[in-house]
Amino acid sequence: MENDDESAGQMMDEIYANDGGEDKQRHRPIISGEQLDVEAYASLYSGRTKIMRLLFIADRCDNPTMQLEALRMAYDEIKKGENTQLFREAAQRIDGRLGPAYGMDTAWIDAVERRAEQRREKLENELNAYKTNLIKESIRMGYNDFGDFHYAHGQLADAFKNYIRARDYCTTGKHIVNMCLNAILVSIEMGQFSHVTSYVSKAEQTPEALDPIIVAKLRCAAGLAHLEAKKYKLAARKFLEVGPELGSHYSEVIAPQDVATYGGLCALATFDRTELKNKVIDNLNFRNFLELVPEIRELINDFYSSHYASCLDYLGNLKANLLLDIHLHDHFETLYNEIRHKALIQYTLPFVSVDLNMMANAFKTSVAGLQKELEALITNNQIQARIDSQNKILYARHADQRNATFQRVLQTGREFDRDVRSMLLRANIIKHDFNQRQVRKI
Repeated sequence: MENDDESAGQMMDEIYANDGGEDKQRHRPIISGEQLDVEAYASLYSGRTKIMRLLFIADRCDNPTMQLEALRMAYDEIKKGENTQLFREAAQRIDGRLGPAYGMDTAWIDAVERRAEQRREKLENELNAYKTNLIKESIRMGYNDFGDFHYAHGQLADAFKNYIRARDYCTTGKHIVNMCLNAILVSIEMGQFSHVTSYVSKAEQTPEALDPIIVAKLRCAAGLAHLEAKKYKLAARKFLEVGPELGSHYSEVIAPQDVATYGGLCALATFDRTELKNKVIDNLNFRNFLELVPEIRELINDFYSSHYASCLDYLGNLKANLLLDIHLHDHFETLYNEIRHKALIQYTLPFVSVDLNMMANAFKTSVAGLQKELEALITNNQIQARIDSQNKILYARHADQRNATFQRVLQTGREFDRDVRSMLLRANIIKHDFNQRQVRKI
């Protein structure tokens, strides 16, 4: 109890400090409000996800310069591969705005499709020969080659089928894990996150074939699946478990900066203060990821230190860039609202009464807007309080602990009396042989 009192007292001191001197004491520059550096952002990724993220930015961005820069980089990246479908899409979106060098290159498309047809025939002949000779390892590699071929040409469903067909020809744990990673990669690109969860579980069932890098990849994939399913607490736990071995080894799916951003925001929205301290702030492995995104690190520390206005300022400045993230854009508003609601709840928790004017000042909002937010939280039973609209004061409704304790004792006594009476009745029934015996049928 003493530790709880000390903790509550410390939090109250922090909140008082927040009320009185935040604007004077905290003048850290917020650099996240700057326009996204598309080139630096794209350099974190490789393969198909790099292209899809650039096209996503071009779709969602309101800035014409950034939009054209993303399209230009996507066009150049696509031309390094063999995906003619994506190439046509990018060229149509550019629509001649970048000059003749970035137009519909039909000669390139024809050349790539001719080579693709020749390659397909070669792979089919090789696979048929392997099946005739019944060489399991060769058949497995043949299906993998076919999967790689379809994936390179943007035929994701066919790629998935071929990767899965290789499963029947896996002879070692390493082969199974490799098959699962291929299936996970394609499933993420297709948005089939139920498959991601399934194949992560399957890969984890062969621990002898898992090295630290593969474990980190599987946790990232599981975190993305939970994020997509809006299971933010589970997502946070998975991202927090990712080891520093990940590095840039999974750039075809996710960057280390994404691990910090996704994990940090999900944890902030769902963890209580103790979990936030133990699993995020004091987590040495995750601290390495947070160092890559100082804004996320600072907003987490601000939230824990009860500097809510600064925390929400960081989030507000990050919003424009996070809405351009291919995985996070659908979840940012929900996470932001959860974080804000948690901040309001924690602010009011230690007090018997709160001046709404002071609270509005601490959250840098209007009293009317704050009152509406508090009303919603009270209606949802997240804050036990009532609002004096006239005097603009929030009064906490703390339960009468003494009366509640007496009521629990009386209820326990009634239950004990009932149980004792039931046992005595049963004992007397047995003693006087009033119990009915089952008649045996002959």
